[in-house]
Amino acid sequence: MTSSYLTSIIKQFEYYKNLGEKTFSQITDSDLHWQYNSESNSIAIITKHLVGNMLSRWTNFLTEDGEKTWRERDQEFEDTYSNKEEMLKAWQKGWKCLFEAIIPLKEKQLEQIVYIRNQGHTVTEAINRQLAHYAYHVGQLVFLGKMIKGDNWKSLSIPKGKSTAFNQEKFAQEKQRKHFTDDLK
Repeated sequence: MTSSYLTSIIKQFEYYKNLGEKTFSQITDSDLHWQYNSESNSIAIITKHLVGNMLSRWTNFLTEDGEKTWRERDQEFEDTYSNKEEMLKAWQKGWKCLFEAIIPLKEKQLEQIVYIRNQGHTVTEAINRQLAHYAYHVGQLVFLGKMIKGDNWKSLSIPKGKSTAFNQEKFAQEKQRKHFTDDLK
């Protein structure tokens, strides 16, 4: 299981990064700051929070607590990106930090204990925790994108009314061992 785990987890993170980027490609600079109400977060704010979390969790992942003393989490919920280019640069920096931490991991390190706010996790548990956290927030990004674009939204998964055709295409193929993201563009 462990040999497939590391490969699979990298593909899962790449998948959620890609969903975010496909959302960003459909929105404008002004769309970044749209909020449903004063208590909700914009795409820019959610992205800023994700980046802050990634930099904190994955910097010196195996040797330092995942909640860094230099992190200013409350400031992550202040909308400060002036444009999409600035936001995307930060987004890439966060993901770069994540991938530089997990790509070199070896199976024997998966049971090593790392800490997040002084709570011990195995490396596997810490990775799973972050994958769930990022999927949660990327889902929010996608949902906001759909709300903002309305009828102009281009689906990032199987479009409504297309499930039967999608399944027919999949079941027409030979059974094979592969990751579900291998066929995504």
